[in-house]
Amino acid sequence: MTDAITRRRPASDAPGPDSWTAPLEPALGNGIICRLRAIRRMSLSCLWTLAASIPQRMLLKRPGASKIVFARFYWATICRILGLHVRVVGEPAGTIRDSIAVKQGERPVIFVANHSSWLDIAVAGGILPTVFVAKQQIADWPVIGTLARLGRTIFVSRQRNNTGRELQAMTDRLNNGDNLILFPEGTSTDGTHVLPFMSSFFAIAKPSRVDPSLPLPPSVLIQPVSIVYDRLDGLPIGRARRTALAWYGDMELAPHIWSVTQWRSLGATVILHPAVDPADYSSRKELSTAVQEIVSLGVAQLHHNPDRPEPVHI
Repeated sequence: MTDAITRRRPASDAPGPDSWTAPLEPALGNGIICRLRAIRRMSLSCLWTLAASIPQRMLLKRPGASKIVFARFYWATICRILGLHVRVVGEPAGTIRDSIAVKQGERPVIFVANHSSWLDIAVAGGILPTVFVAKQQIADWPVIGTLARLGRTIFVSRQRNNTGRELQAMTDRLNNGDNLILFPEGTSTDGTHVLPFMSSFFAIAKPSRVDPSLPLPPSVLIQPVSIVYDRLDGLPIGRARRTALAWYGDMELAPHIWSVTQWRSLGATVILHPAVDPADYSSRKELSTAVQEIVSLGVAQLHHNPDRPEPVHI
């Protein structure tokens, strides 16, 4: 959802027809039952979103961690409605804090993950105390834009003349104690590979130019995160079906949601790797390359040894 408006064609190692042009894989089982399951899930998701928006609007006006806790509860409930079971390996490096804790030396965390589906938002949002960074266009999307604003999403345009303002918006959130999550591939992929990370995404962690009139960003930690969708209807996803849940390329969102919600159950594994300190790297490029390597190793591990995944230490 965050970076999938402008997407490019990724390479795929899935055998058979090119996954770029192949139709969405249908759910297994009786067609009528699958369609009814999709209707029920989409209806429940809409009703839950409407119901949850009322308390969240009130919580946004109050200081404290309640709005962050409720946002995690919202996304975790969406996962349950979709039949999506999330397995977590490792521990979040960040917790919920306030501006006082940051001033006292606690370090906010920037979670950095690979991106293959709109499901990544629900998966990450349900387990991490974080704020998303999304493209400005999403603010204008029906329903999704409203939902993003209720989740305190930071919208960015990626235009050079807006870079300073957007970095300042992220700085303000970090100084207030929020954690952020970034998808530095700059696009969503088919899930078989992790694309090189764009070093510009790491500007908030290693700022190159600082306006003395603006508040300094706090010292942060970066936690690499690997997300892989590994089960469909209770069975492991093999190489041939690895792209079944990915949303990438020119795929339309509504048909993809319709397809995904027909499956009886879904499974995802998230590896939370040990945090890295940006100060240990001499440049933004070196930092982005190191984090991309960790995320890629985690994804490869989940593809080849899904039963015993471990956080990557380098």
